[in-house]
Amino acid sequence: MAKYLLLKHYRGAPAAVNDVPMDQWTPEEISAHMQYMHDFADRLEGTGEFVDGQALAPEGTFVRYDGEGRPPVTDGPFAETKDLIAGWMVIDVDSYERAVELAGELSAAPGAGGKPIHEWLELRPLLTAPPTITE
Repeated sequence: MAKYLLLKHYRGAPAAVNDVPMDQWTPEEISAHMQYMHDFADRLEGTGEFVDGQALAPEGTFVRYDGEGRPPVTDGPFAETKDLIAGWMVIDVDSYERAVELAGELSAAPGAGGKPIHEWLELRPLLTAPPTITE
């Protein structure tokens, strides 16, 4: 089994086919989209492939350590070039091909007009621990 991170972007990814920003959707369209996401996660939970997932708020701050005895440095809410992550889901699947299949299915969540978004999702494998070396 391999774990993958599926990242949904508010911006920064290539444009979706149904590229209407969520803040322009009706309440019914937002509800349908969220229900699709919940149903997708529930189905993967049933197959043992769901690990975790969350939607993220659009606001946030970059934080950096600035040295002993000094307060952290902040920059934000976001730098102009910062991609804004809308949410994420971690899956645990048997293969890369299965991860691609599930990402493709998730990209079809409904959006404006109830039509599939066909958004680009970023698919990234989670790093695994390096092998233990014994002598």
